[in-house]
Amino acid sequence: MSRPVLMAITVLAASALSFPLLAAAPAPAGDAQAGQRAFAICASCHSRAVGEPARLGPNLAGVFGKKAGTNDAKFAYSSALKTAAVSWNDRNLDAWLARPNALVPGTKMAFAGVADPKTRSNIVAYLKTLGR
Repeated sequence: MSRPVLMAITVLAASALSFPLLAAAPAPAGDAQAGQRAFAICASCHSRAVGEPARLGPNLAGVFGKKAGTNDAKFAYSSALKTAAVSWNDRNLDAWLARPNALVPGTKMAFAGVADPKTRSNIVAYLKTLGR
């Protein structure tokens, strides 16, 4: 093979090998301030200050890191959520915000989801700040 062909193959091979590394890179952390603004779509159903009563949905103060269905002792969670093997970490909160019924089939949360991944990331970053 000619030198230009070998160089082209080398460049293509290097590109192909580096692509999975780029695709596997973690998503950038969300912006909690932007998440607070985006939380407006959640605020009509969820309180977020420590000690505030639940609304249509549970209070979300301190939710990050908790097992699903346990954050607000006074809230009547669905049996699907109480028995789900889900803890509220970055990945699960993102999946929940994208489509709650896909993560926990049978949940009573009637919410279509947040389509934009960056908005979900920002909301998750904001949820991490609650209850501190």
